[in-house]
Amino acid sequence: MKIVHIITRLILGGAQENTLITCRLLAGRGHDVTLITGPAIGPEGQLFDKTENENYKVIVIDKMFRQISPSDDFKAYRQLKSVLKEIKPDIVHTHSAKAGILGRYAAHALKKRSKDNKPKVVHTIHGLAFHPYQSKRLNKFYIAIEKLAAKRTDAIICVADTMTEKALAAGIAKREDYTTAYSAIEEEAYLAEVEERKINDFRRKHAISTNAVVLVTIARLAELKGHEYIIESAKRLVSEFPNCMWLLVGDGHLAEQIKHEIQMANLGHRFRFTGLIDPSEIPLAIRSSDILVHCSLREGLARALPQGMLAGKPAISFDIDGAKEVVNENTGRLIPPEDVDALTEASRELIADKELRQKLGENARRSVVKQFAPETMVDTIEGVYRQILPDYE
Repeated sequence: MKIVHIITRLILGGAQENTLITCRLLAGRGHDVTLITGPAIGPEGQLFDKTENENYKVIVIDKMFRQISPSDDFKAYRQLKSVLKEIKPDIVHTHSAKAGILGRYAAHALKKRSKDNKPKVVHTIHGLAFHPYQSKRLNKFYIAIEKLAAKRTDAIICVADTMTEKALAAGIAKREDYTTAYSAIEEEAYLAEVEERKINDFRRKHAISTNAVVLVTIARLAELKGHEYIIESAKRLVSEFPNCMWLLVGDGHLAEQIKHEIQMANLGHRFRFTGLIDPSEIPLAIRSSDILVHCSLREGLARALPQGMLAGKPAISFDIDGAKEVVNENTGRLIPPEDVDALTEASRELIADKELRQKLGENARRSVVKQFAPETMVDTIEGVYRQILPDYE
């Protein structure tokens, strides 16, 4: 098949890593794959280096940005139409909100106006643009746009069953349009044994003692990622556990504000920041920790959860979106969103009990190995393509 994937920007992030894995494996299976993206602008880093020496093409649409800008969005739409008209793909597969709208409309326009180029359109929902932490008016706007885009979509893939249920509840498309494909992770680095020396070196680099119990959070330092709940929980735990540390992996525009809040709480000696690190370093950061804590208020299914679980760590997560599909009483602790009391109690339980951490971590690893394997995800995606292209051989 001739397949085009479109994503708004190639920054460090779960949707982006998912898309790169999909492109690489599809190209490895003999498909003609092109990835279209916008420029990677912002403090979140970029993944363009991961596309080098791969068997798929990369095209940058210079006017495709995350922010809404009618002028730039229209230019990006026209650029997308021009590129798709030239490529003549069998499948156009979009990701993320902006690319999901512009890409689907551009592909649909080709269907209407061309006899020879009628691509099937697939969209992956990594996370929904509408959520309870923004205004009702804005949510109604996003839902209306998604409903219109869904009419121009032949199949929708979700990274969690919960995404399907929420989209259907909002009246977006029909149930038979949806398929779940859990977002794949390159598992080898998480499953491989790590030398004690490397763990000690990592801890030494970040001024963490070898006997400290480390709670790691992997998330952009941005709104709705829940760092304020972690800080509040830490206030309640520090006097009880003098050997406990919190490790924050990532960067973002709220970095200075979060650091200020930690200093104001007199917790600077208990928190460590790695800043932006390469995805290849994430497995070591998790392996050098003891508990994964994820307090985001809005995710599809946070990539950090299966990453931590693959590395054999128990996960504490707010019960939002797809988290319940991996975190349970056998693999960690699922707690109500924004509930600092529950977060504190779950953290206390796992900090105090090493054997429980090990038991839950082993269960966690076994539970996600097949579910998040790259081949599992791409088998599902390729199956969707074949279903909507019945004449393909």
